[in-house]
Amino acid sequence: MNSQQLISRTEEESMIPYGEYAKKLRPLLPKEAFEPDPGKLVILSINLVIMILGWAIASTLDHWPVFLLWLYLPIALVMGNSVIVLLFSSHNLMHGSVIKNKRVMDIMGFLGLTLLWMPPTMWKAVHNREHHNKTNSLNDPDRNYLESQPKNWGKRIQQLFVPSAEVHPFWLAVGMTSGWGVHNFRNITSVLFFNDKSVDYVPAAFTVSPKERRAIALELVAIVAMHLTILFSLQFDPIKLLLSYFLPIAIGYAGVIFYIYTNHMVSPMSSVNDPTFNTLSIRVPKIFDWLHLNFSYHTEHHIFPNINSDYYPQVRELLELHYPGRLKLVDAAEAWRLLLQTPRHYKDENTFTDWSGEKSVPCPVIPTSAKN
Repeated sequence: MNSQQLISRTEEESMIPYGEYAKKLRPLLPKEAFEPDPGKLVILSINLVIMILGWAIASTLDHWPVFLLWLYLPIALVMGNSVIVLLFSSHNLMHGSVIKNKRVMDIMGFLGLTLLWMPPTMWKAVHNREHHNKTNSLNDPDRNYLESQPKNWGKRIQQLFVPSAEVHPFWLAVGMTSGWGVHNFRNITSVLFFNDKSVDYVPAAFTVSPKERRAIALELVAIVAMHLTILFSLQFDPIKLLLSYFLPIAIGYAGVIFYIYTNHMVSPMSSVNDPTFNTLSIRVPKIFDWLHLNFSYHTEHHIFPNINSDYYPQVRELLELHYPGRLKLVDAAEAWRLLLQTPRHYKDENTFTDWSGEKSVPCPVIPTSAKN
């Protein structure tokens, strides 16, 4: 047994399944932390209204002098942030921390996820069921590709787009605005066209039931119809589309994927679902925690997926008190730097490698909150 295997065995023996954290910490949290918070539904609705108002203003752009079109850019930025909030508020909604009425949850989840091209039934499958129960394991569809997996189109796009020691700045910029779409396309086509675990162009293929598959297809058709309605309302005008459709979506996707990349992609794989090992939390300016519903508290979320996100800071305090030295916590800029200093394919659970498979770079040792 080599030293890397010894390290892996030692780490695995010290891991704690996420359910054990939850079992110990839940009695220490206030009861209201686990009660529905309909206020998050108001946040989702407000951001839907922001998008509609942005498109309404954009519908008049053909009457604006060309030299004043730049004045729409702040509106596009606000709309881009709303795309981020729509995902994160829908994320909370679909985890059941906002309301318990399933019909309202499905309707609002559909509206919130439409701009993200994510059918709600697909979200429940790929995120709630697959990702949360198999985080950064061999069977997690959101993990990095393995070096041993075929170099097909899915893996080639990830190699081209995601932050790594090899990525070209131009393609990284392209990937930040489209990586979310690629992730969706891979998984949706995998279940709709094949629905077989042998599909090799996704990091880890999974299957859905026939009922879920039909629902995903119908919801996707409805999403296409919604997008066509938006494009029609903007008269397919290039300027209107660029400023109020493509630009806000690009900004929103970049913000969303930044969180996703930093939360997971620099961490090792593990067969034990220990959020303090396979997930990290990042520090962002407080305004972003306020705007983005504390999504930076990602380890905390993986311990309590259905908790009111307002209570993530309390979960962190309890985690640091009862499990000192386990929570991985770094500044967002440092997490990004680590991504850009490492290759992006797993050679084994604790080692990254490049496209050629020649490099062997240990997964970075992430500082814990006790060391910060």
